[in-house]
Amino acid sequence: MALAIFDLDNTLLGGDSDYLWGQYLAETGVVDGAHYARENQRYYDAYHAGTLDIMQFLEFALRPLAGVPVAQLHAWRKRYLELKIQPILLPKALALIERHKRAGDTLLIITATNRFVTEPIAELFGIAHLIATEPEMRDGVYTGRVDGIPSFREGKVQRLNAWLESRDESLDNSWFYSDSHNDLPLLQKVTHPIAVDPDEELRRIAVLHAWPVISLRD
Repeated sequence: MALAIFDLDNTLLGGDSDYLWGQYLAETGVVDGAHYARENQRYYDAYHAGTLDIMQFLEFALRPLAGVPVAQLHAWRKRYLELKIQPILLPKALALIERHKRAGDTLLIITATNRFVTEPIAELFGIAHLIATEPEMRDGVYTGRVDGIPSFREGKVQRLNAWLESRDESLDNSWFYSDSHNDLPLLQKVTHPIAVDPDEELRRIAVLHAWPVISLRD
């Protein structure tokens, strides 16, 4: 048995759930469409460039949740999953997950995208354990702020270490699958780092360190 850790966006999914949630909000008129779409793209580009200010982005990304009744948010999210997420589920990702399940491994998704967006996606993959950025909730409604440490870059390592300690587990014989150079802090901690359809920088580093490079895309 081992711990198999998966990044979500552009790794298990053939797209980015955070970016697509922003697209969905803009397209449905929940937010100011043109302005929000431009900002959404700007933050997405900064993420890929390795220059993203995570707290600034989360202020932007969590604002639409603030003060909205949870029932309404869930209705939006249900339609978003149908329109944006179901079409980018990757059969090869599902097969990889099943392989680790058959081996008796513990499966965990770790993602910088917030839990409101990603929790039902983890359920679609049949993965019970999720570390995600936590949106703050007060009196049954979201505040638009972050609760705790965002699970981004070094924050993924911090959040994972806390999770491991709470379960009295370790990273012995662990796996981590990711597409992004932003995940290098965690890739460097596990026993088996795997680059999945990697960006240019991660591909370069994976080749340098002889890490396996795989594709889950058709």
